[in-house]
Amino acid sequence: MSAAIATQMIGADLLKLRKRRGTLAWSLLLVLVPLLLFFIVSAAQHSSNPAEHGPAGGINGYQDAVRILAVIFGPLAAILIGTDAGAGDAAAGVFRDLVVTGRSRLALFATRVPAAIALTWLVVLAGYAVATIGVYSLADGAPTPDAAAMLNGLGFTLLSTAVICAVAVGFSSLTASKPAALVVLIGWQLIASPILTDISSLGSSRQLVLREAIDHFSPVSFGGGRGPGGQSVTLSSTTALLVMAGWLAVFLTLGAWRTRTMDA
Repeated sequence: MSAAIATQMIGADLLKLRKRRGTLAWSLLLVLVPLLLFFIVSAAQHSSNPAEHGPAGGINGYQDAVRILAVIFGPLAAILIGTDAGAGDAAAGVFRDLVVTGRSRLALFATRVPAAIALTWLVVLAGYAVATIGVYSLADGAPTPDAAAMLNGLGFTLLSTAVICAVAVGFSSLTASKPAALVVLIGWQLIASPILTDISSLGSSRQLVLREAIDHFSPVSFGGGRGPGGQSVTLSSTTALLVMAGWLAVFLTLGAWRTRTMDA
């Protein structure tokens, strides 16, 4: 497959995802509404009682906004888009139509991943724009993060959502069921991962949890006894990169295998 054809297929997959208005709308709601509520509520609290509640923006607002976007709701939007990209064709009953065109099944799978990540990044960039406006416009004289901090927050947000989106594409392609993939991935991200990393008896095996590997690169502290990078488990940058690479390799390989062997 030439680069030109690959680019066309990625563009077609991206257009297909954008036309699924329900997925796009819910993804934007997941990213934008929590940020807007955070800034609105925090600004109202500061306005009513400045002595007890600090400004909604500034450095503290930046840290909270990064946590909201990069750790909780951005990954949820990534899961929603990734599962739609991985299992959407099978769920819609159009996978056979794509296969009979003669396109390589592996190519059909491979182009889903960058298309899903591209749409995820468009959604989280909109969220980061809202966060940036809130951080600076609602600082009310408080110290604000510099350009390097804002770029670090953006980089972490893009890394977090891209990795989780790619895993979601692979896992949903493996299951060929969007509802099942959504339930499992959301449950793992929000419930199972934090519980597992808090069980100290698991020891160093907790380093294999994807969320911990991603959180290692967080530019903000999560508090509650968590490390400066946000993770509960101490691990090196090399280990964190290897864990992320391992998760991506396993689930992208399984997704490609399933796409190649499933009945059309």
